[in-house]
Amino acid sequence: MSDGRKAAGKVVEPCDGRLLVPGQTCWRTAVATKFAPVIDGADYLAHVKTAMLHARRRVMIIGWDLDSRMTFEAGESTLAGPNHLGLFLHWLLWGRPELKVYLLKSNLRLLPAFDGFWFGVTPVELVNQMTSRRLRLAVDGAHPTGAVHHQKIVVVDDTVAFCGGIDLTLGRWDTRAHLPDDPRRQAAGQPYGPRHEVAAVVEGAAAELLAEQARDRWKAATGEALPPLTCEESAWPRELQPALRDVEVGVARTLPTLPDREEVREVEALNLAAIAAARDVIYLENQYLAARSLAEALADRLRERDGPEVVIVLPRSSESRLEQQSMDSARERLIRVLWDADEHGRLGVFWPAVKGGTSVYVHAKVMVVDDRLLRIGSSNLNNRSLGFDSECDIALEAVDTDHDDVRQLILATRDGLVAEHLGVPADTFQREVLRHNSFLHATNSLRGTGRSLRKFTAFMVSADASPLAENELMDPDQVPPSIGQSVWNLVSGVATWPLERASTLWGFRRIPDEPAPTRTKMN
Repeated sequence: MSDGRKAAGKVVEPCDGRLLVPGQTCWRTAVATKFAPVIDGADYLAHVKTAMLHARRRVMIIGWDLDSRMTFEAGESTLAGPNHLGLFLHWLLWGRPELKVYLLKSNLRLLPAFDGFWFGVTPVELVNQMTSRRLRLAVDGAHPTGAVHHQKIVVVDDTVAFCGGIDLTLGRWDTRAHLPDDPRRQAAGQPYGPRHEVAAVVEGAAAELLAEQARDRWKAATGEALPPLTCEESAWPRELQPALRDVEVGVARTLPTLPDREEVREVEALNLAAIAAARDVIYLENQYLAARSLAEALADRLRERDGPEVVIVLPRSSESRLEQQSMDSARERLIRVLWDADEHGRLGVFWPAVKGGTSVYVHAKVMVVDDRLLRIGSSNLNNRSLGFDSECDIALEAVDTDHDDVRQLILATRDGLVAEHLGVPADTFQREVLRHNSFLHATNSLRGTGRSLRKFTAFMVSADASPLAENELMDPDQVPPSIGQSVWNLVSGVATWPLERASTLWGFRRIPDEPAPTRTKMN
């Protein structure tokens, strides 16, 4: 398995002024002959399908989740082949006798007894027997108990690779318009709300690097070593205009401890190094804010008299009750840490909404530091993503003045994301930044009552944190020394709750006693 050095929550000093240091803040670096960020699910899914339409020898899909019912396009289909993932892959194999497809998903049931056995509701071996012999499905149980594989990678012929926060599963499609009641947002016939996603696509040596990571995962899961490929024709999506050419990118990972491998904490190291190096603006989009080490690093910068502005975009709330009690409750604690540290008024913590007040679920995992660093990937700002689950991010760095095109893309990506949330053109936002000489003030000046960014307020951030907040069982940053003790700590914490609150956590609601019947007084 590939190397990596543990950061253990400490800031790695930049080497020769660089944030991307192979073996420390990233795994390795490689040149992408083409690079492009891809914003939101509609474009991502269309570009992934287009790339696979050009596949000749191998497609690898590595995900937290996969679903054969997923549709690439909503509404009318414009791309060749079936619109559903499962049918499309079989159609592709039928017409390409040299093509092989490898699908790898995480074991979501977390316990070793289930590893490698179920895929959705169908046994994996049965799926492999009933499908083409050139389509292989595996569930990756090579992880500590309680951990999950969270990397999201698609590789086509080792020439093009996608990396980000989007799985090829249900409920990921949406446009950048994030219409409040878009009838095209359907998951197996069920509507879902607006959803924000970000990914990146690379070609060339950078794609080969991601392909190597995908093959490493496949070998760890199945024991089968797949050879690297050399293909003359690129599978780059024809409709996707490269944002940059011949640019160096880094791949940063999180990999948990295994019997034959030490943990890899490159994502954590890169996050801390980038926060420490920021001059003007730290911009974050993420599903969670639950890692105290990262929050305290941000708080330290906010306390500095001339430190950077910090702007964070999060979802209004998590999707499940358990996440709300664990991740959202931890987020509430850490937002208070940041508010307390914001002595100079340089912090903004927001959630995006569309017309009518409907919230946009932020599933993106993005960090932008000044005009210097853009990181896009699968890693969340929680403890699991720093050392317990597997993660994979792509990072783009502008090192010196020769990289003006890289700096411009970093800023354009950041400003385009904020403009999307504010519901204004990107150039309008950029003019406001120049007018105010402040990223945060420009954001606040353009906030409105329709589609916009809404502030997290003290009313939304409860001081009464759940025992599941920052709990080592729910959100560990490394393999817990004792699962039994972690479970006991969790149960003990919940036991201190009032009955009504504890029952709400597990999905039960106490039914109040039936009131006594009213007696009518007789005159």
